[in-house]
Amino acid sequence: MRFIVIVVCLALPLHAAEPNKPNLLYVIADDLRCDLGCYGGAAKTPNLDALAKRGVIFQNAYCQQAVCNPSRSSFLTGLRPDTLHLWSNGIHFREKNPNVLTMPQWFLQHGYTTRDVGKIFHNWHTKPKGDRPSWSADEFLHYANHGDDLPMVKGLLPENLAVPFGRMYGKTPLCERRDVPDNAYYDGRVAEEAIRVMGEVKGKPFFLAVGFWKPHAPFNAPKKYWDMYDPGKLPAFNPNTPKNGPAIALHDSREILGFSKDRIEPTEKQAAEMRHGYLANISYLDAQLGKVLESLEKQGLAENTIIVFQSDHGYHVGEHTLWGKTSNFEFDARVPLIVAPLKCQQAGKTAAGAAELIDLFPTMCELAGLPAPKGLQGASLVPMLNDASKTTKEFGFTQHPRPAYFDRSEKGVPDAMGYSACNGRVRYTEWRDWETGKLIAAELYDHSKDANETVNAIDSPELAEALKAARAALNGQFPPNVSPSKR
Repeated sequence: MRFIVIVVCLALPLHAAEPNKPNLLYVIADDLRCDLGCYGGAAKTPNLDALAKRGVIFQNAYCQQAVCNPSRSSFLTGLRPDTLHLWSNGIHFREKNPNVLTMPQWFLQHGYTTRDVGKIFHNWHTKPKGDRPSWSADEFLHYANHGDDLPMVKGLLPENLAVPFGRMYGKTPLCERRDVPDNAYYDGRVAEEAIRVMGEVKGKPFFLAVGFWKPHAPFNAPKKYWDMYDPGKLPAFNPNTPKNGPAIALHDSREILGFSKDRIEPTEKQAAEMRHGYLANISYLDAQLGKVLESLEKQGLAENTIIVFQSDHGYHVGEHTLWGKTSNFEFDARVPLIVAPLKCQQAGKTAAGAAELIDLFPTMCELAGLPAPKGLQGASLVPMLNDASKTTKEFGFTQHPRPAYFDRSEKGVPDAMGYSACNGRVRYTEWRDWETGKLIAAELYDHSKDANETVNAIDSPELAEALKAARAALNGQFPPNVSPSKR
């Protein structure tokens, strides 16, 4: 009975929202890197492109850790992984931080109707499912497994036309190309439910979070999205590890390639098929976003709704020998971020200053006219929304442990942590022993000449001043003489 009383109390708003308060449509993609879609990249994303023209693109936005649970727990609470003491997928953020306040929970307490459609909080491995105290009603399709996203159709299932692989991704083929409708898979149903909920909550201030499951593997978008790309004209990828780069910066890509008995080494044809499938997944995601944005217009809600679109982290599709995420490289750390406030004066402009996903909590509070809770570790991006040429911080920070998935190891803690600072000009990374903080290896990449981070230029005399500034910023944020477990 005590538990029931606590949940009811948390669900009661502490403040009534004013009727004319803006709505928030908060859209989160899963595993979407920023250089392929909505930034003039190879992916065909007309709806993201249109949204970018309505808002401000944050060109150098960074996640705090490139894997689902730590990243989402971080930006949804406005706290860094070291503050939450959370660096793995297997532990729910409330197990270590039972009273921490989430972004939707804060809006709920200030009179907003808050709803979750799709994957917002981490969806798998953890004992609690989602975060019910954050929402006004039960979550929808929020807790499932990407490998269970089997096509649901009436009648016979069309043939899978994708290149075969030697392993499955959960219950599904790693690549699947079937001529099925959009709602055969999770994201089509997420879009449909988001549109329904929008109609249900309009008329009062709402915070609607829509979490799409794509472009996360498996690569199983409906066939029409594969058909948008000519397999003979896919973008080229450099598969080589960075010259002079340390081995600790890499990982075994087990999420995609498998490990132990089921591990595969993809052929050139299979690698191309996965890259093709990743692009198809992006376009499938984009189409579902388009349906939600179109409904926002049709229901007369667009003029009073702030829209935020982001990914939880980036992704590799063969670069640096890597598949998936769990690194500090730019492809994993840098994320797409578009913010479209009401009557955006900087619409269509690009903000080049560094931004972090933990900045979104204070940003959304300021845009909605709410006070921000104390203790948030991000900085509001509103100054950059008002003037895209401004900067609010010099660097954005990302981190990742080694082993990459240490929560499944016997130790239960990592051996080392990589801390990375980037500002669009350079990326500097230090790999440190977990307990002692001792430096194991360091990396420096010159983005003005080497955007894809192919050469570790840590000893370059030309970058001495840039290195000094990045190192000072990194060590100021993550002091090497303080154990991460004590932060």
